[in-house]
Amino acid sequence: MDPDECCDSGCVPCERDRDGVAPLDLENYIGGKFVSHSNDDWLNVLEPATGYRFARVPLSEPKDVDTAVAAARAAQPDWGALSHAERADWLDRIADALEAKYEEIATLESQDTGKPISLAREVDAHRSVTNFRFFAGLIREHVEEQFEMADATNIVISKPVGVAALITPWNLPLYLLSWKVAPAIGMGNTVVCKPSELTPMTANLLMETLHEIGLPAGVVNLVHGSGEGAGAPLTSHPDVDLVSFTGGTATGAKVAEAAAPQFKKLSLELGGKNATIVFDDCDIEKTVNGVARAGFLNSGQVCLCGSRILIQETIYDEFVGKFVDAVKSMKIGDPSDEATELGALISAEHLEKVESYVALAGEEGGTLLTGGNPAMAGEFEHGNWLAPTIIADLSTDSRCSREEIFGPVVTLHKFESEDEAVAIANGTDYGLAGSVWTGDLAKGQRVAEKIHTGMVWINTWLHRDLRVPFGGVKNSGVGREGGRWSLGFFSEPLNICLKHD
Repeated sequence: MDPDECCDSGCVPCERDRDGVAPLDLENYIGGKFVSHSNDDWLNVLEPATGYRFARVPLSEPKDVDTAVAAARAAQPDWGALSHAERADWLDRIADALEAKYEEIATLESQDTGKPISLAREVDAHRSVTNFRFFAGLIREHVEEQFEMADATNIVISKPVGVAALITPWNLPLYLLSWKVAPAIGMGNTVVCKPSELTPMTANLLMETLHEIGLPAGVVNLVHGSGEGAGAPLTSHPDVDLVSFTGGTATGAKVAEAAAPQFKKLSLELGGKNATIVFDDCDIEKTVNGVARAGFLNSGQVCLCGSRILIQETIYDEFVGKFVDAVKSMKIGDPSDEATELGALISAEHLEKVESYVALAGEEGGTLLTGGNPAMAGEFEHGNWLAPTIIADLSTDSRCSREEIFGPVVTLHKFESEDEAVAIANGTDYGLAGSVWTGDLAKGQRVAEKIHTGMVWINTWLHRDLRVPFGGVKNSGVGREGGRWSLGFFSEPLNICLKHD
């Protein structure tokens, strides 16, 4: 978009800077140095809550990617030659340095994504530090496997794969970047990161942190830019050995297509249309709060959010009444306010997409129980705001019930039996996560095992143990990361068979 044009009729011009302060121009980080990109093309970074510009991100091109990959390739042999313990020590140093910037991480993430500061502290800043510490400990515990035969010993060692491309989305910027960087470099690979161009600030902060602690040059590199200009050349680069991508399903298909001809190792964590199943024997008060959190955390901009709420018909009216009241009471507004529960959507374009689904729901016969555009005043007037939205009476086959919306919109559906709930839950092209709410844990596990998905929580949601596998099936992705699954993905097993005399 031309920075001299308005985004929409009556909106604040994109070139308007907050408090008259000039935007920060970011740089790529390649070979241990912050460097300018190879052209004069930039993208404005806007605050989702206000529409003000506060930074500019380079729109890098293939030659910038080439330079970054070359730096990573040159650094890999020495880095890969370090012991697991030595690399784990580096991860701990990174964690310590990030922890000292805890509040800065939260503030930047809140400004960059529009999420509440309390959420940025609790989730983004916390997990960004924890990810490095967790993988440091796991890598120290990593041991070679041995398998004895009557006349031989098989030793399985883990070798680095080489150069990894790490591509991360805008909803959890540093959280997901650290989730990939830590195991990737911990297992001896070097990396080139491509964060979302919408939320580049904490990726830049991570590079500053790595520079400050003296991480060897070329181990971690970063190229800013669009998917077309930087992401596609990175995933298809002949000197990139593996690709870890988190993002939309359509983009994931393009990543897979680019990686396949070169047989790169590939991990894709994509979209979701997750079912929340509420049985009539649940604790209704606790379930209402849990389901509201699952539906609307980060304004529904989490791939794990429970956007299809399936409610047993015997408690449907009671549950819906309490649920609507709970959602209406959520505070939406200034992300820097400690009391704010819901912030802004990431961009004007994404808001338009989500609103189009709300309109479509009406065309498909849905009933709007609550939601819409909140009245925002002052500096928030031109932000990307949508109140948490609940839609009832849609067919389970409707587009709004089957397609990923990725915003603060949930649909409600009745069911009678376990089998019907499972059929509805499986009636989508996605299979990432879900939750079951019941007073009967045996029933909860029985239902969970029938759902074609990667993760199911029972009587909770987003209760994460970092040792377990993370990922989905169908259009929700390929492969698993997390715990030993991450260590396996970011390494190549070598079996050595020693024949005894």
